[in-house]
Amino acid sequence: MRINLAHLRERAQSGGWINFAVFDARSSSGSSDDNASLLAQLTAKARGANLQVDQSALAFMSGSRIQFFGSPPLVEYLSNNGLPGWTHTIDA
Repeated sequence: MRINLAHLRERAQSGGWINFAVFDARSSSGSSDDNASLLAQLTAKARGANLQVDQSALAFMSGSRIQFFGSPPLVEYLSNNGLPGWTHTIDA
């Protein structure tokens, strides 16, 4: 299965840079434990594809709204700024 991925680099509040990945995915059960496991697997795949990933999150529809799951600072950033456009795909 191919998964959409947004890989971006943004300025951190501390002044440095943060590389992050957002995956268009959700575990089949939707449980926090399963989402955490899926996020870890997808993050490892992205790193294995030579993408630098400091923080990562899943993005998925819940009812009629987008929901984020992952690194709390990244989830907060995405909640405030919206979902970025997809830049890559990876096989899962």
